[in-house]
Amino acid sequence: MEKRLFWGAIIVIFLYAMLPWILTRMLHIASYYRGKPSAAPKIGLTFDDGPDPVYTPMLLDLLKLYGVKATFFVVGSRAERFPDLIERMHREGHEIGIHNYRHQSNWLLWPWTVRSQVERTASVIERLTGERPTLYRPPWGIVNIFDLWLLRRYRIVLWSVMSGDWTCSGPGDARRLADRILRKMSDGAIVLLHDCGETFGARRDAPRYMLEALKTVLDHCRDKNYGYVTVGEMMRMDEANGARSANWARKIIVTLWLKWERLFARWFRIRPVDQENTFLKLRIRKYSGTSPIPLEDGEVIQRGDLIAELHLDNELLLQLGTNSRSMVHLTVQLIRRMEELMPKLSELLRSPEYSEVKGLYGVSLIHRGTRRFGFTTVELPKGVFAFFTKWYLRLLMYVIHPEGKERIETKTELLVPKIIAISRKELLNRYCH
Repeated sequence: MEKRLFWGAIIVIFLYAMLPWILTRMLHIASYYRGKPSAAPKIGLTFDDGPDPVYTPMLLDLLKLYGVKATFFVVGSRAERFPDLIERMHREGHEIGIHNYRHQSNWLLWPWTVRSQVERTASVIERLTGERPTLYRPPWGIVNIFDLWLLRRYRIVLWSVMSGDWTCSGPGDARRLADRILRKMSDGAIVLLHDCGETFGARRDAPRYMLEALKTVLDHCRDKNYGYVTVGEMMRMDEANGARSANWARKIIVTLWLKWERLFARWFRIRPVDQENTFLKLRIRKYSGTSPIPLEDGEVIQRGDLIAELHLDNELLLQLGTNSRSMVHLTVQLIRRMEELMPKLSELLRSPEYSEVKGLYGVSLIHRGTRRFGFTTVELPKGVFAFFTKWYLRLLMYVIHPEGKERIETKTELLVPKIIAISRKELLNRYCH
């Protein structure tokens, strides 16, 4: 009886809390978290937990100075306390969404309580602005299974860039916050920030340093011609461009695949060549292939030779593929990253740890154009390894390529994995200056 109660409780918790968390946070099903990249780069700035009588006016002044429109997910009880700030947001063209009536986790609330908080906050905003909001961001991005019924009236909005701004406590944190946002930000990003520090876990004066960081970000991005849009505008632009959410099957595949990639890299101690540009990773091992690999410079990699095995950062590759407007755009980005990394590979091979390495070796579908970097391309010997490698890499293509599904269906003959290799001598000759 006790075991039944225990497992019954586990199932209820999973269905009530964990399943919707997986769907919305991990698979991004039933939630909107970033826009589709476009010809004119766009960013969605969002601010939670307000309004605040001290920091929200300062934020509105800053946004007005830079001509930026943002989306505010407001707490209903605070909107009632500071109605003038809600009216000013609306008057100055910002979008206003719902962040519950009180800042409480939906996991700790009854379903009807969540619905009541959402509806009550929507009514407060409608009374002050004349428009009823349709966007909803639950506190901490946490939903329960019954919250999915809210999708009939509201759109759940999450984020693609979380900065951790609520922990800021000094000027040094402001500088680090600006760097973190700029490093993570890309076309179509939805950035999560906070204009109130009175919620659980936040520092009261954290928004002061968020504002310092935001000014730095706006200054930096002005030179890059980023446009700032509200989340609602971003959604409408996506719909106008025919954007569609990826199907459930693909999202599940992507999530499981990324988990496997991280486990594989940790298990085999695969390390990036450069911590800033992680596109290429390495691990040292002995070459175990049955066939020697003759290289164009006359060197031959034999069974038992020590090699640096090349791996791509497939998570980064997925990000680049998702954000690329076309295959040409993706190819240009990959070439640029390779150009940056080849000299660093050369420098790495001169270190004592790699002194016995005879060359670099990898297996990839992305082998066209590698000769320009000095690599030799060799056919992969037929066998079980080649068979499974081909299908694994085709799965990878399906996941990361902007036209992955169509390419697999129409250009199967091009999707042949090959060995790419370069000798230590060739790499040092080309890139050692």
